Amino acid sequence: MANTKQAKKRAAQNDRQRARNRSVKTRTRKVVRELRATVATDPARAKEMLAPTASTLDVAVRKGVIHKKTAARLKSRAAKAVNKAARAKAE
Repeated sequence: MANTKQAKKRAAQNDRQRARNRSVKTRTRKVVRELRATVATDPARAKEMLAPTASTLDVAVRKGVIHKKTAARLKSRAAKAVNKAARAKAE
């Protein structure tokens, strides 16, 4: 338990940051999962969801919740899957 005023303040800040980070991380995971599920069922809708998903990942990076390269990898894989599904449906 925190004994000093400084330690108590740090503990409170950590709790607030943990809650905020958890919220952002949960939202990010949800959006990516939804996109992956949509790719298989509706490629046209998945293409529309690509930009908002990328934006959500960028927000998570900006807030320091996920690493920049992690977001880049997720965006790349999502775009690749959407484009592959769109090509398969066109054929």
